[in-house]
Amino acid sequence: MKYILSLDQGTTSSRAVLFDQKGQVVALHSIEFPQLFPEPGWVEHDPYDILQSQLDSLKQVVQKSAVHPKDIMAVGITNQRETTLIWDRVTGKPLCNAIVWQCRRTAPLVERLKQDGLGNVIRDRTGLIPDAYFSGTKIQWMLEQIPGAQERAENGELCFGTVDSWLTYNLTEEKPHVTDATNAARTMLFNIYEQDWDEMLLRAMNIPALILPKVVDTSGIVGHLKKEILGESIPVAALVGDQHAALFGQVCFQSGMVKNTYGTGCFMLMNTGSMPVRSMSNLVTTIGWRLDGKPCYALEGSVFMAGASIQWLRDEMKMISTSAESEEVAKTVADSGGVYLVPAFTGLGAPHWDMYARGTIVGLTRGAGRGHVVRAALESIAYQSRDVLDAMIRDSGLKPSVIRVDGGASRNNLLMQFQADITGTQVLRSMNSETTALGAAMLAGLAVGMWTQRQLEELWLQGGQFDPQMDGGLRATMYNGWQRAVERAKDWAEL
Repeated sequence: MKYILSLDQGTTSSRAVLFDQKGQVVALHSIEFPQLFPEPGWVEHDPYDILQSQLDSLKQVVQKSAVHPKDIMAVGITNQRETTLIWDRVTGKPLCNAIVWQCRRTAPLVERLKQDGLGNVIRDRTGLIPDAYFSGTKIQWMLEQIPGAQERAENGELCFGTVDSWLTYNLTEEKPHVTDATNAARTMLFNIYEQDWDEMLLRAMNIPALILPKVVDTSGIVGHLKKEILGESIPVAALVGDQHAALFGQVCFQSGMVKNTYGTGCFMLMNTGSMPVRSMSNLVTTIGWRLDGKPCYALEGSVFMAGASIQWLRDEMKMISTSAESEEVAKTVADSGGVYLVPAFTGLGAPHWDMYARGTIVGLTRGAGRGHVVRAALESIAYQSRDVLDAMIRDSGLKPSVIRVDGGASRNNLLMQFQADITGTQVLRSMNSETTALGAAMLAGLAVGMWTQRQLEELWLQGGQFDPQMDGGLRATMYNGWQRAVERAKDWAEL
C-alpha cells in the first residue's frame, strides 16, 4: 500500500493527514497555535509557530499511523491564503511576524490605491476586489514600516511568500522560493490572464519583483522533504490554497460545478473552466488550479459569518452549550416564526461587501423564543450561501444541479436540508470531512502518478443527500423576507 501525506496549514491550527490509495484517512493529527492581536484590527502569527506546529503534526501523524515513510509517495501542502511573510533569502530569518489575512491594518493603503484610480485595474488584471484581505498591501506595509526593508528588497536580499512558500522553503532540501498559481492569484499582484506578476501593480505598491517567488503549477514536484524529518527524502508535489484544494477535493472538475465549505465563514467556489468570468456581482474571479501550465478558473464568494454565528449563540448569548446543540434546539420549532437574523457582525461579505453593516434580528414578536432565534441563525448561513450562488449564476450563466458541501456545519442535517430548500438545488455532502487535505493529496498523487484524473473522480464518496422539498412560492416568500432583513442591516455603522 502506498500513501500520500497532506499538510493542511490553517489559520488556527496545523494539521497533517495521511491518505491511502483509496483516498481514505489513515491518520490525522492537528496542533493549534497562538493568535496574536498586537493592536485593534491587527492579526499576526509567529512564523516559527506556523512552521513548528506543522512539523510536529507531520511527525505525529506518521508515528500514529505506523506507516513506514518509504511508503509515502508524496507530500501535498494546502494553506491559509493571503497571510504574508517576508524573510532573509540567506538566513531564512523572518523580518517580522506574519500578517494574517484577517488583518485590517493596510486598509488605508487600499484606499490610496483606489484614490489613484487603480480599483478597476486591480479587478481587470487580478480578478480581485481591492481589499486589505489580500497580500499586496501587506507586503507594501512591511517594506515601508520595517527599517531598511525596502532597500534590502530592491537588492534581492529578501523573499516574500504566502504560507505555502514559507513551508516549502523550510521543509525541503532544495529551499526553493516558489508559490503556486492559486496562492499567487490571491496577492493582488498576479495577472490571472497573463499568468505572471503584474509590473504596473508592483510599481503602484512599490514592491520590487526580486522579492517575489516563482509561480509554479498546483500539481508538480517542487522539492523533497528534508531527510532528517522522517528519514526519507519524499517529493513535495503540490501547493494549493485551502479553498482551491477543497474545490479539487470535491472533484468539481467540470465547468459549472460548485462546492461550499462551511467553516467559521462560508466559501463557495464555482468551476468556470478555461475561461475566466468577470464578475458583475461583486464576486472574485480566481484560479481554481493550474495543471501543465493551463489554468482552470473559478468564481468565489466569501461569507464572513457561518459557524461563527453559531459560536456567538453559544459563547455570547448562552442559547446553546455546544455548536452541535443548535440543530436540536432549532428542531423545537416548526420554522423561524418570521424571525430573521442577519449576522453582519463584521460587515457583510459577498456579494454585498458592506463593511458598515451590523448584526440584526428582525421579525420578533411576543411569541418568539430561543428556538426561533437559533433556527434563524442556522438559516442565515443558508440564505447567505444562496446570495452567493445567485450571483454566480447571474455572472456565469451556469446553473448547477448540485452543491457539494463540506466543513463542520455541513454535518448539521437541518441546515443542509434548508440549504437545499432555499436554493432549490440538491445538496450532496462528502463522506470525507477532510476535503481540503484530500484535495492537496489528490494533486500531489497526480504529480507522482499515484492516480489519473479519471481515477480521482472515483475517490469522491457521498455521505449525505438533501433534495429540495420546499414549495416554490414559500421559497420566494422566505427569501424575500431575508432580502428585506439584509437591507435593514446595511450601512448601520455610518448612521
